[in-house]
Amino acid sequence: MRAGRFLVTITAVLYTALLIIIVVSYRAGLKQVMSWRSLSSSGAEISEKEAARAARNIRVIRNKIEAMKPRGPYIVVDSGQNRLYLMSGEKIVREAIVSCGSGEVLQDPKGKRKWVFDTPRGEFAVKSKIRNPYWVKPDWAFIEEGEPIPKNREDRIEAGTLGDYAIGFGDGFFIHGTLYTRLLGRNVTHGCIRVGDEDLKAVFNRVQIGSKIFIY
Repeated sequence: MRAGRFLVTITAVLYTALLIIIVVSYRAGLKQVMSWRSLSSSGAEISEKEAARAARNIRVIRNKIEAMKPRGPYIVVDSGQNRLYLMSGEKIVREAIVSCGSGEVLQDPKGKRKWVFDTPRGEFAVKSKIRNPYWVKPDWAFIEEGEPIPKNREDRIEAGTLGDYAIGFGDGFFIHGTLYTRLLGRNVTHGCIRVGDEDLKAVFNRVQIGSKIFIY
């Protein structure tokens, strides 16, 4: 039941984008097709040039729709249910329990800065694949722990926190491992997507730079 609901949801997301293309293309050329049909039914003649133009506009739309389909393996994340799906076409290759953003807000007590720990939603792509990653702790990590913010970058580096693999998809967000496997399935992260070791390894080995990531 969950897999079926997931497929309906991701299909709706993709086809919303496709609908935008269709509407734009309609205004640019499909209106000719409708007028063609109207004239044809009334007995008016349609020139070969107009018919060819209408057919060409339809081919353009079809090509655009085909181009939007993900090529090769891609990732879909249900941030509400904390599920990650490794996909190939419409087939679920692997399903994993993950942890996504908590939605909590952290206020800097010494300034006006504020952080909201949400996992971003939308369409992304794999921008980096890192083995044995290390974490460069941002300011909020020290504020959250009640520690002074270090001045040296070396004092921010922490090894082992992100697991054996990390998949970056922009703006400092990663799909990575976790030391807190008991919390998988709950919204507890600062925005990244935490995955168990075996599932993360399988996903890491299948996706490539540029592979699509859809998060909803």
